[in-house]
Parts: sequence; C-alpha cells; structure tokens
Amino acid sequence: MIKIGEKIKTLRKQKNISQEVFAGYLGVSFQAVSKWENGLTMPDVALIPAIASFFGVSTDELFDFNLFETEKQVDAICQESWIYRSTDPAKAERILREGLQRYPGNDIILNNLLYTLDYKTRAEEVIALCKTLIASTKDDSVKYDACRILATCYKENGQDDLIAPTLELIPEIYFSKLELMASLLNGDESYEAAQKHKNICAEDLVDMLLIAGKRLQERGENEKAASQFKIAQKVVDAFKDDFLEDRWFCATVYESLQKQRKQLCELQNG
Repeated sequence: MIKIGEKIKTLRKQKNISQEVFAGYLGVSFQAVSKWENGLTMPDVALIPAIASFFGVSTDELFDFNLFETEKQVDAICQESWIYRSTDPAKAERILREGLQRYPGNDIILNNLLYTLDYKTRAEEVIALCKTLIASTKDDSVKYDACRILATCYKENGQDDLIAPTLELIPEIYFSKLELMASLLNGDESYEAAQKHKNICAEDLVDMLLIAGKRLQERGENEKAASQFKIAQKVVDAFKDDFLEDRWFCATVYESLQKQRKQLCELQNG
C-alpha cells in the first residue's frame, strides 16, 4: 500500500500545524486525519487534489511517484481511454478509474474522466469534480478545461445563471497549443498536432455555423440562416474524403460529425 499517511504526517509537521487545523481545512474530523497518518485508512480520492494543494505539492509528489515515469504512464492511460471516448464511454471510464487506483487524484486522469461522464444523469458528480479541479490543480490547461466543462454542464441542466460567472474564469486566448505546435515544430510532431487541431477546428466550425444559423432563424432571418447551414453542410461533405489516422483517432471527422449531420438534415428539410 502506498504510504500516503506517512507523507501527510511529514508534510503536516513541516507546516507546523495540528491534525485539527488540517482536518478543518478539508472538512473532515481530526480522527480521520489520525487514521490516515497511522495507515489505518486512506483519504477519499476526491480529497487528494485538495490535500496536495494545501501542502503546495503535486499529487504525484504526495504519493512519492517518480514524476517523469508517472507522466509517461498517465499519458498512456489517457491515450488508451481516448480511443474509446466516443464509441464506448463506459469502457473509457473504466480505464481511467483503474488509472486512478494507480495514481489517485491525478489531475490529468481526472480531467479526462470528465469527458466520459454524462452531464445530464451525472451532473452532481461532474460539477463536484470540476470544482475540485478548478480549486486545486496547478495545471492551467486542466483548470480552464474544467471551467469549460462546468459551464457546459450548467447549460445542459438549466442553471443558466451560473454559466457567465464560470466562463469569466477563463482568459481569452487567440491561439492554441496545438496550432503553435503544428506551425512551429517539424516532422511527426508537427503532423500529429496538425491532425489533432484539424479535427477540433472542423467540429468547432460546424458547431459555430449551426449556432449562428439557429439564432438567425429565431430572428426570422431565414435566408441568412440558410446560408450558414449551407456552408456547414459543405464543410461536413468536404470531410467525406478525409482518411482515418488511427494512431490518434477511432473515427474520421465525418463520422465524428454524425450528430451535427443529423441536425443539419432536420434544419434544412424542416
């Protein structure tokens, strides 16, 4: 068993605080902290990021993992899960849950886990996990992705008043890491980034055209709305000729746009 209790005890004493003060920060009893430190029980996985944040260490440091090796293993777990994210989210979730047993509280795995959860039926779990990551992660990409997912979850569950304050936590960025990698790196690194960014941009472009078109319809500007849907259809059809790069994807862009294709058909024929 990972001796996390000993690590917590060492860090707590270095910080020169009592079990009661530490327990109060986490919202647990000091008896729970005592049991952790004596190796009788382990903290709930949801508390791990908060514990690491309190002591100013990463979750990997909390468990005394080799950071370089951990990053490699975590990346492999997330890559395996990613393959099944669209086609079999339950399997993707199982892979990540197993990963969390090896690396409890790992921010990257928790962030990937959010993509496997249904925002409607598991809203409470999604919201709690997002809030934990936003409050405790030291990785800005994880923090802002959690903000985005939290806002989306609020939207899907009719909590519209909470969307804008959540989105305000995200800074405005006019470029992405993948875009820069594709433009500035060389060889396979550039190619991989370009393929991944292409897929994201294609789906985003179609989504934005659908949103704009539906709003124009609401305003009664049907001719303009039709133009947006027509452009979106052309973008979708263009990707019929694309190929599957199965090193990173389990479906082509065209296949991934199945939901948008259905929407377009209904909007243009309705």
